[in-house]
Amino acid sequence: MRKSDKKVENQLRVALTDVCETALKHFNGFQWLTHLVNYSNFPSSLQVVCIFDTNDNLASFMESDRCTELGYLIQKKFFEININFKHITNHISYDTEENCNKNNNGNWADRLK
Repeated sequence: MRKSDKKVENQLRVALTDVCETALKHFNGFQWLTHLVNYSNFPSSLQVVCIFDTNDNLASFMESDRCTELGYLIQKKFFEININFKHITNHISYDTEENCNKNNNGNWADRLK
């Protein structure tokens, strides 16, 4: 990883930590988030994965306007570090602890490949 990539990675980590702390307080069932990125194709390759506890809680979240709220929060934090997307929803995906436990024996590293 290049020095410039490390700087961006640190900025992403700080911004997404803020998003995570807010989401934990405001979205029922939200557990954590992570990001995946290939710096040779940055920022296009940047993907944020938001993890909920159960499929039921994720379904309720997706059916509500709260989904837009979380997307706006992520986009706002990215804007603060000069990362801009026309359609932030293309860079956010969702998953659940329930699915990981069921399909990957709780192995997130395997699931996120």
